[in-house]
Amino acid sequence: MPEMEEWTWPPKYDPDYRPPSGQEHWFPERETMDPELRDGQILRRIQQLMGYAWERSPFYRRKWSEVGIEPGDITSLEAFESVPVIRKDDLRSDQAANEPYGSYLCIDPGEVAHINGTSGTTGRPTAFGINQRDWTSIANAHARVMWGMGIRPDDVVLIGSPLALYWGSWGAYIGAERLGATVFPFGAGTQGGSLRTLQWMKQMKATIFYGTPSYALRLAEVAYENDIDPRKLGLHKMFFSGEPGASVPAIRQRIIDAFDVEVYDSGSMAEVAPWMHLGSSHNGPGVFCWQDLVYAEVCDPETMKRVPFGAEGTPVYTTLERTAQPMIRLLSNDLTRWEAPDIARGRTYPFLPNGIYGRIDEMFQIRGENVHPSAIDEVIMAAPGYGGEHRIVITRESAMDELVVQVEFDPTKAGITDAAWIQKLGSDLRTVLGVGATVVVVAPNTFDRTDFKARRVIDDRKLFESIERKVLS
Repeated sequence: MPEMEEWTWPPKYDPDYRPPSGQEHWFPERETMDPELRDGQILRRIQQLMGYAWERSPFYRRKWSEVGIEPGDITSLEAFESVPVIRKDDLRSDQAANEPYGSYLCIDPGEVAHINGTSGTTGRPTAFGINQRDWTSIANAHARVMWGMGIRPDDVVLIGSPLALYWGSWGAYIGAERLGATVFPFGAGTQGGSLRTLQWMKQMKATIFYGTPSYALRLAEVAYENDIDPRKLGLHKMFFSGEPGASVPAIRQRIIDAFDVEVYDSGSMAEVAPWMHLGSSHNGPGVFCWQDLVYAEVCDPETMKRVPFGAEGTPVYTTLERTAQPMIRLLSNDLTRWEAPDIARGRTYPFLPNGIYGRIDEMFQIRGENVHPSAIDEVIMAAPGYGGEHRIVITRESAMDELVVQVEFDPTKAGITDAAWIQKLGSDLRTVLGVGATVVVVAPNTFDRTDFKARRVIDDRKLFESIERKVLS
């Protein structure tokens, strides 16, 4: 049985296995089993993984020894919560001292078959060294989650994100390939590429699109500008990662309205491939935690202990199938809320109803209120008359911090005057955020578009004086 082979360590897969096309689950038994029984399997895997890392990784052995923990001490998932978390800065520092892959590499460097990594735009780049075993495991995991999205071998999957260091593109690529679909690695990021993406999408009869929500919305804009109806491109599903959006109702609805497609969310961290271990299998907001691929704990940011179901916290991830650079309790600094497993959803995994909707380090305070950029995005993008882009400016005019939201305004879609629109949007923002915001309308196409991840927050306490208020008459 292919389902049972995966529980060995290191994991083994039947490379020829694929479910019948009409079967809903890749591995029905594992995806619908009693969560407590699965937790028992996960505990055994964690024990195997920690023993493996203890023997092979000076990084983990040192980290655990500092707090007096050995692998044999972990006799329950509750005891596992005492294992110290690791942070991205820990990985960067360790790689700087132990180039090129860090002392958390658990294989001989000569076994590394693929190199991916971070861009290094916010610090030292982090190199991901992946052996062929892990590459195969990631492909199998992603194929399994994509199967849950309803993607099948007769689909044509267009990869609409950069095919460079970015793990998202390659993960989607090898997952679609393992699933047996036709893969079209078009990529993104070249000048004029958006129009060519649309042209090739139609020409090659792509049925599935993968990218970021921001890029999907950009493609819709380019389509309209070139008299192309995005609803007639032939797509029937779009799945996303890289940024919040696919689980944000207003954003996902704009994508659905533009393309007439089903929308699926996925994604966690580049360091935690298979990153699709947070992945949807229904046409709606939210993602499952595929716990038998990557064990996710939603934790209190102060104690790093699991919060109860129904509560908000930050995910902490442990890869259960990685052998080259396993991540054991890696802190994400993201924000989410989780709910208990419920077989009525089709799988017995914990569920994140709003997906990953923010980051602790991107959350900001305005007059004592915690504000998440995704909450602002949702309000603005749901407003009739929204012109396609916006910026969130945190500034200080005098002694108090101020929130200024610059929004492209299209009066032809609003149905009300710009003054009434500003007043209503300001009221809606106050209701959701608990704090007032100054709404500044600007003309459509004022802001640059992106074919990757949107960067809308500007935190500059002196920027207010330089903002030109373009109120449309």
